Amino acid sequence: MATVTTAALTACSALIGASFTYLAVGTGTTAESATHTGLVTEVAASGLSRATGTVTYEDTTHTDDTVQVVKTWTVTGTVTISEVGLFNASSSGTMAFRELLSPTKSVVSGDTYALTAKLILVDA
Repeated sequence: MATVTTAALTACSALIGASFTYLAVGTGTTAESATHTGLVTEVAASGLSRATGTVTYEDTTHTDDTVQVVKTWTVTGTVTISEVGLFNASSSGTMAFRELLSPTKSVVSGDTYALTAKLILVDA
């Protein structure tokens, strides 16, 4: 089996960061699965609609091998956030990952909710 170079990991990170910039939150609790194409129950109200985050790159194991996307929402309702996802479009699109939160996060009107999502590319 071939070994992926650190330069390739950095290049892949840049490609992902250029495409997957939208963060979404939801209330679904179904177990994570590689076959999921979206959040189970995406929140589109309460100030928590899917939105573009700020993309940066970090060094986890190698230079720029981690895509980091950060977004802060101002909440206008009451929601218990239990899932988050990273997407390449403002609606529908392709989901890069979905993660269940443990513990969940309850927010109410006037709160801010900051999400930092990291996608780490590693060599085998």
